[in-house]
Amino acid sequence: MQQPDQSPDLAASGIRRRSLFGAAAVTAGVVVAGQAPATAGRGTSGHARGRDVLRGFQRPGPETAAGFRWWWPHGAVDPKEIAREVDQVAAAGFGALEIADVTHSLAARGITIDLEKHGWGTASWVAGVKAALDRAARHGIRVDITIGPSWPAAVPTVTPDDEAACSELAHGQAVVAGGSTYDAALPDPVVAPESESADRHLVAVQAFRTVGEPVKAVQTLDPSSYVDLTATVVGGRITWTAPEGGPWVLLAHWRRGSGQEPEAGPHTSPRSYVVDHFSAAGSGAVIDFWKHRILDSSLRRLLAKAGGYLFEDSLEIETDATIWTPRMLEEFRRRAGYDLLPYLPVVVEVKEKYVFAYDAVTTTRVRDDFNQVLSDLYRDHHLLPVQGFARSLGMGLRVQPYGLETDTVEHAALIDVPETESLGFKNLDDYRVMAGGRDLAGHTVLSCEAICYVGAAYQTTWDRALQTLNSIYAAGVNMAMIHGFAYADAPGVTWPGFAAFSPYYNGAVGYGDAWGPRTPQWRHIRDLSDYLARTQLVLQTGTPRYDIVFLRQKGWASTGIGAPWATNNGIPVGWTHSFATPALLDLPRAKVRRGRLAPDGPAYKVMIIGPDQFRGAERTMAVSTAERVLELGRAGLPIVFLGDWSAAEPVGLAQPGETDRLRALVAQIRALSTTRTVAVDTEIPVALADLGITPDVRHDSSTVQTVRRVTDDVDLYYVANAKHAENRKLVRVTQDVWLTATRGDAVPYLLDAWTGETTPVALWERKGDQVRVTVDLLPGQSTIVALARPHGRTPSATAVSGGSLRVLGQSLVLRASTAGDYTVTTPRRTTTTSVGRVREPIALASWDLAVEDWQPGATATDTVRPVRRVHLDALLPWSQVPGLEDVSGVGVYSTTVDLGRDWTAADGAVLELGEVNDTYRVRVNGRQVAPCDVLDTTVDLSGLLRRGRNQIEVEVATTLINRLRTVTPAVYGPVPRQAYGLVGPVRLVPYAEKTISR
Repeated sequence: MQQPDQSPDLAASGIRRRSLFGAAAVTAGVVVAGQAPATAGRGTSGHARGRDVLRGFQRPGPETAAGFRWWWPHGAVDPKEIAREVDQVAAAGFGALEIADVTHSLAARGITIDLEKHGWGTASWVAGVKAALDRAARHGIRVDITIGPSWPAAVPTVTPDDEAACSELAHGQAVVAGGSTYDAALPDPVVAPESESADRHLVAVQAFRTVGEPVKAVQTLDPSSYVDLTATVVGGRITWTAPEGGPWVLLAHWRRGSGQEPEAGPHTSPRSYVVDHFSAAGSGAVIDFWKHRILDSSLRRLLAKAGGYLFEDSLEIETDATIWTPRMLEEFRRRAGYDLLPYLPVVVEVKEKYVFAYDAVTTTRVRDDFNQVLSDLYRDHHLLPVQGFARSLGMGLRVQPYGLETDTVEHAALIDVPETESLGFKNLDDYRVMAGGRDLAGHTVLSCEAICYVGAAYQTTWDRALQTLNSIYAAGVNMAMIHGFAYADAPGVTWPGFAAFSPYYNGAVGYGDAWGPRTPQWRHIRDLSDYLARTQLVLQTGTPRYDIVFLRQKGWASTGIGAPWATNNGIPVGWTHSFATPALLDLPRAKVRRGRLAPDGPAYKVMIIGPDQFRGAERTMAVSTAERVLELGRAGLPIVFLGDWSAAEPVGLAQPGETDRLRALVAQIRALSTTRTVAVDTEIPVALADLGITPDVRHDSSTVQTVRRVTDDVDLYYVANAKHAENRKLVRVTQDVWLTATRGDAVPYLLDAWTGETTPVALWERKGDQVRVTVDLLPGQSTIVALARPHGRTPSATAVSGGSLRVLGQSLVLRASTAGDYTVTTPRRTTTTSVGRVREPIALASWDLAVEDWQPGATATDTVRPVRRVHLDALLPWSQVPGLEDVSGVGVYSTTVDLGRDWTAADGAVLELGEVNDTYRVRVNGRQVAPCDVLDTTVDLSGLLRRGRNQIEVEVATTLINRLRTVTPAVYGPVPRQAYGLVGPVRLVPYAEKTISR
């Protein structure tokens, strides 16, 4: 076997697996690693002061509002319609639009657009972009632009055979018996090339003795038998006699263009092809196209003024052979420190499945090195150059830097805004993995392509959407880019207009949803957008704080693999955690002060190092990582090892001396007084207690999850009854939660993201630096608590025997739903008060209903809304009301209730609506009730009811699916009807209030 070049200088210097953050600078044209971009902080409030946030909470600006992915039918857009849609989005309270050429629904129906005139990047497309930027500037909202048509990044100036195009390594193979001679042309590739790819370049010809029969289609090879036959190839033929002791396999490897096009193409004329994301030629082709084909002086001015982001979707490099790049062999030797050729078969893939293997250790180590080199090439030759180009335009770069086995955590720390997605991510730890990179780098925003559901076109309810959003906010996301808002029209589309994935996607109902004025729920959208903007304002303010950082061997994202102990045991009782990969330990913030890692950032209290969950729970670590961990441990960072690390192995293929050096370093780390080792993860709490580490948040075991952000001396806590994964079931949680305060005199305030009100919490207590509050959260619901300096002398209580308390001026007010005696305990005394009369609940069963029936108009974008009126003596979903079975739209329910002449100012009531589908608003006696939490259908009518007769109206908006079932039955007909409307049961539940003296 030909041995790899054991370069002692490489192994000793630590160049192998060295992170970018340890270097002084990167490739030409790219700023120094870690330098803040010109747009960093634009559209965020990461440096906002705590008091400013509390004051600005009621009316947040567009800087922290949610945004939309804005689907365009290529460049077939009218600048006037573009401006109108920007107006619609701004009026609805959203703060960002991402221009995206995504046309899957058109391709699925064979609808074509003249791409020479109206393709992506044409003059008509540029005119639309300019119109969007100009109009958005008037509203102060941001416009982002996808860097190419659809995804991955592609341009029409390369062909599959160009060096700048995405390439693959294809292999051919022939079995040769021991002692026999192969005298023929090289075996053809196992995977045939795409028709557009004509050229191929021979990379290597090799022979290996095979070992045994294939197992699950993977053939084991004997690495010691390796023979390099490349130099013996003549004119595409080879003559070679296999040594005795076969059989042998003869392998020929060629580099060729993959021919990959961006999704649902073509989008341009000539066709666009995906660029090589691992070479400077690939990123250069994209940048050159923008410079020479898209940008002009007026567009440059508009982009600089807007300060938005260039955007790239997930890294979906799709090839039936092995992902490759022309300089892979040279780059591998330089970065990994050895020659890949002797190990080339173990990285060969066919349809994303490995074909060959050596022994298990060598195989996995080489594959890890190969993936790491790809990760570094993507970073150095794509992400950083494209980011440098974006910054040269006065923009930033927002990317979903995942899709392959690359270090997404490191990449999330490099780019201006890393983005996640709620469709592909499997649980909340998938988001936390990327939040780790953002937080240690000191960036503010973690974006999310949000609330996209399979097969849910025109069926997505805000009940479902909020349960998703509120949960991912608990995992570090703080900017929702909603999927999506569609340009109104396109040739050949049907009502309600063009949408990227609707009606068809792969022969089925498309992804949801296409929001906008075409959907009835848009009637109530401002309530929802304000809620999201306020929540994101809080989550973009200050600096996050965590208890634990888990050091992962790999930064692969969207895997569903997180921290099992944290998920199963830690989070349920209040612990918070994040993730880091070794590359992040070289960041400027990764220093230790007073036992905290990154004290000016996430301020981790402890690092937990467990086995590699991606590689059979191996205990692996790079020597350079162990050296850095030892430095951090010696500086005072508590460390917990999970499992037996005495026989630790290096990451990647071990070079001479690495194993011994690693084990010596690990032994030194384990010997530190602030290091503990546990055998199994259930022992982690014992180790944490022994180290004196406690969580910032404590509560009884539940599905409550928290995010803590600190600004000045204000602690902001986002508290959610969150789903760890989409299929998890939740129940209502009512419990006490202890929150750590920065200030010793801090008092709790409740921030209502639906109404914008900030009110003192009436029922709480303090013990040391922790404050106890009570939360009552329905499934998926959230609340926000601020611990801040008190505003004057605000009354409070530590206990109440029943009912609830609120603060009114300098007094406490008891609210009781039943008569009786109530005891209120304050820090000064205990008071008993009597409530003599509370009215009985009133069932509201009889309603008049007026429904706007949304139907197709004269064109694909016109909607008519005839009104249908019915009287209901008992509430039923529309699907069960004769004449309303297939109606979608907006319905107004009206009823009258007589409260008698003895109703007083001390009387009040809540309206229990029961089941409501979907969004709703309430009016009482003609007055609008403050915006209502879609997830909570109990509405306080305080101050709105009066003696005698009262009119109550409930306005409910639906999805479009029930109507679309009849309009486009071939597509939507199989979808079950949704149960629309006010289903109830509805009750008016009176209460009485009494003022409690201080």
